[in-house]
Amino acid sequence: MQSNRDMTAPAAQPAPILTIRGLSKTFPGTKALDRVDLDLRAGEVHALVGQNGCGKSTLIKVLAGYHQPDPGSEIRVSGEPVDFHDTGASRDAGFRFVHQDLGLVETLSAVENLTLGRDLNTSFGGRIRWPAERRAAEERIHALGYDFDVNRPVAELGSAERTGIAIARALWDWERARVLVVDEPTASLPREEVKILFEALDRIRKRGLGIIYVSHRLDEIFTIGDRVTVLRDGRLVGTWAVAELNQDKLVSLMVGGAELRPPHHGTFAGTHEVVLDVQQLRGVDVDNVDIQARRGEVLGIAGLIGSGREELLPLLFGAQSRGGEVRVNEKPVPATTRGAIAAGMALVPADRRGEGAIVGLSVSENFTLTDLKRHSGPAGFLNRAAERNEVTEWIQQLDVRPQRADAIFATLSGGNQQKVVLAKWLRRQPTVLLLDEPTQGVDVHAKATIHALAREIAAQGAVVLIASSDDTELCDTCDRVLVMRGGAIVAEVQRERLTPEELGRLQLEAANNEDENRTLA
Repeated sequence: MQSNRDMTAPAAQPAPILTIRGLSKTFPGTKALDRVDLDLRAGEVHALVGQNGCGKSTLIKVLAGYHQPDPGSEIRVSGEPVDFHDTGASRDAGFRFVHQDLGLVETLSAVENLTLGRDLNTSFGGRIRWPAERRAAEERIHALGYDFDVNRPVAELGSAERTGIAIARALWDWERARVLVVDEPTASLPREEVKILFEALDRIRKRGLGIIYVSHRLDEIFTIGDRVTVLRDGRLVGTWAVAELNQDKLVSLMVGGAELRPPHHGTFAGTHEVVLDVQQLRGVDVDNVDIQARRGEVLGIAGLIGSGREELLPLLFGAQSRGGEVRVNEKPVPATTRGAIAAGMALVPADRRGEGAIVGLSVSENFTLTDLKRHSGPAGFLNRAAERNEVTEWIQQLDVRPQRADAIFATLSGGNQQKVVLAKWLRRQPTVLLLDEPTQGVDVHAKATIHALAREIAAQGAVVLIASSDDTELCDTCDRVLVMRGGAIVAEVQRERLTPEELGRLQLEAANNEDENRTLA
């Protein structure tokens, strides 16, 4: 397929606001980027896609001034060459960034977060003029289309509102900005709040900024993108107008013909033996939920934000205070994480960096945290050779990249981080595996691998629960799905009726019914 750049005469195209030619970046033993070209036009949303490890993160870090490109690389903004010797040079050139980790201080208000790292409006005596800061914060928040109390602590705000604060902070001096890079902005954003973000980005592009949009959610590319550039193994595959592609073609370009494990479309192959029995489970949002899951079953949990879906798995694992009763193989499970682990339960949390790992430790150290005794001698010392051998086996089995046990967890891509978090629990051979948003922010190949792993673990006799905001993921992987709303289970969908359309319909119907009941009350 011919690229968009090749199909259109240069004279018919607006001058690019950003021009990248021959961008390379070499690390010891690895060429992360190899002669990549990219053009970004003013007022354009240009998607950047590829599997984890394809070079997207490295490219963004070069633009941010965090990494210096190899000699011979050329980067121009509005026709002028830019020397990316540090992050200050990147900012001076007009680059602004919103990362997946929004970098907000949750105990501070939106106003206070927006003051961090910039010159403040102060009086002659050096005191901050807070009324002026609040007005300025409100102006910028409202200009993006958001409407919330900027004095509230960030911890009390929703995901979409937090994203709005991060964008407003990045574009505080928007008149000096030229390029906005948004890196996986919807990875932790509920589907129903993505529209709010897209409306904000549309306002930004109408101001003439160029937007580089990075996401693993390919449907978003077709909703908001004008053009899309595909990277694979650090090299440019090509650039296309979004209108030239469909999702199947885009996936093919990303994986380069690599075989993906097929989605699950078979019938239930487990038994009728109930392994997980939950009675009258209660939490902050969850209210008297009953669940029975059978041996060999992959059970999905669907629901809109605030439905109780986000709270359910942490409650089962004892990570949050709960009421009710949880049994595994007919034995009561204490309402603590230690009790859950002893009962054969394992939880891969939605926030893998904040709750699933210690990001400053190595792959090996994170891996063995779930069972330090396995490789400990009589004196309590860890047998490093035995630890390394086991970790290496798992790295090879799950194809973790780079294939190094000593690699620091924080340096891995999202999909490879998730594989490590999965492996540290799989080594314990759990009876009940709880997967909370298991493929959030991972590429299509890692997603297929994780889905296949869930099926394999269930086939070995475990129960797997998947709570996800991705209806397609649930349909591809699960034997049945429970739909939640208002803290309760309001519907159950069996394999033969399991489609994204059916799940979406049930969630919306439940939401509408709840709204009608609230109105009548």
